[in-house]
Amino acid sequence: MQLAAESEINFQSEIYKDAYSRINAIVIEGEQEAHENYIKLAELLPESKDELIRLSKMESRHKKGFEACGRNLKVTPDLQFAREFFSGLHQNFQDAAAEGKVVTCLLIQSLIIECFAIAAYNIYIPVADDFARKITEGVVKDEYSHLNFGEVWLKENFTQSKAELEDANRQNLPIVWKMLNSVEKDAHTLAMEKEALVEDFMIQYGEALSNIGFTTRDIMRMSAYGLTAA
Repeated sequence: MQLAAESEINFQSEIYKDAYSRINAIVIEGEQEAHENYIKLAELLPESKDELIRLSKMESRHKKGFEACGRNLKVTPDLQFAREFFSGLHQNFQDAAAEGKVVTCLLIQSLIIECFAIAAYNIYIPVADDFARKITEGVVKDEYSHLNFGEVWLKENFTQSKAELEDANRQNLPIVWKMLNSVEKDAHTLAMEKEALVEDFMIQYGEALSNIGFTTRDIMRMSAYGLTAA
């Protein structure tokens, strides 16, 4: 439950701006990671190259939008913090790409990162400043189409992908909980509660796994990885 209404938030306070410098950096870096990941996926999936390059360009536009949100509040994003924040998923994606493990790359980018982004944006929109709200509402619509690419590909290749998906989930889902824990305080300052972020992420991620072909029992088991850290 969101604790603070927008009218109660002082977007110009130093406490808010300090927290925003890290949260804004995370969304900027997240879009940059996505941009680079889709370009790499275009190399791994040449038959889908045009679509993946189109998605990468959309992520680049999102990044510019979020950079504008920071400028609007006169906040400098802490990009070094954000790079460290994404380092676990970043390294796992790079390692999987180097091994040609398309399924793992799609799980990290098209499921985990997209569901993480959608959850964060859904929780942020009701408590954002007017400028950022308009930007973020536009971005969320795009992110669902990015999630859909991964869902469709993995559904079409589910039988041969299932074991690798389960392994990739086991490796990467615990990282998400560490990421959420590391920004719990800053998110709270922006009136975004960790419980709401976790709940929304689990809904988005569970729906994505279901759409691909996993059973409810599978999803419950897969979702439990690392949840104790949340």
